[in-house]
Amino acid sequence: MFGLLLTGSLYAAFSPAQAGQAESDEALVAKGRDIFIVGCSTCHGLNGEGINSSRDGKILGPSLIGVGAAAVDFQVGTGRMPLAQPGSQAQRKPPVYTPDEVEALAAYVASLGVGPAIPDESDYSIAGLSEQEREEAIVRGGQIFLTNCTACHNFEGSGGAMPRGGYAPKIRGVDPKYIYEAMLTGPQAMDTFSNGNLSPEEKRDVIAYLQSLEDQPSYSGFGLGGMGPVSEGLFAWLFGIGLCVAFAVWIAAHTTRSSKSKVEA
Repeated sequence: MFGLLLTGSLYAAFSPAQAGQAESDEALVAKGRDIFIVGCSTCHGLNGEGINSSRDGKILGPSLIGVGAAAVDFQVGTGRMPLAQPGSQAQRKPPVYTPDEVEALAAYVASLGVGPAIPDESDYSIAGLSEQEREEAIVRGGQIFLTNCTACHNFEGSGGAMPRGGYAPKIRGVDPKYIYEAMLTGPQAMDTFSNGNLSPEEKRDVIAYLQSLEDQPSYSGFGLGGMGPVSEGLFAWLFGIGLCVAFAVWIAAHTTRSSKSKVEA
């Protein structure tokens, strides 16, 4: 009798809150499905299974089963999705959906299969670290970034061109959450840096390094977009040496006119 009373009391105390949470999650998933059917199912299928173009067999919209909430939050939150039209690479633009709608879409896609979740601020922020720990994190992040990321994103995170019409976007000034999600999910041409490749702490350190670049002054005068030695060399050839050549031509022409004037005199 005592066991029955104790079990019933515990159930009455804790069950309503759990049931309410379940109903809230179900309502969020249902809302996300409604948005998905209207705005996403044309390319990704009614159940997120993906669609192949019937004419040429190419993928019109990939399957979203197992991509996780982080992929949806990145693609939709940065305005890359929905696409106006298929292309070599989705470009960032103002988001179409509100943050609440993005959350609902992410919840629905997450219900289709297990995938990376949306990170918390504690995953990508070094605010809780001491000053020395922050400096150490920035140094580690710089080493990881220079080893793995500069080939595409430039040593300052200013981006660059990629083969087949693609490009590595500028990642300076981007919300740290989206940088973390990009590393976690590998959108489009980017490689996927799962927690097995880069630990959560290493991803956080990379973001700390990128944020440190925001406060770093340009010691060389004109930054030229931070595109590196190629743009700087091109500027030197076109404007620096070009100006010298133009000045030399002007001197030669002026000297020729002066010589003719003396001969005539």
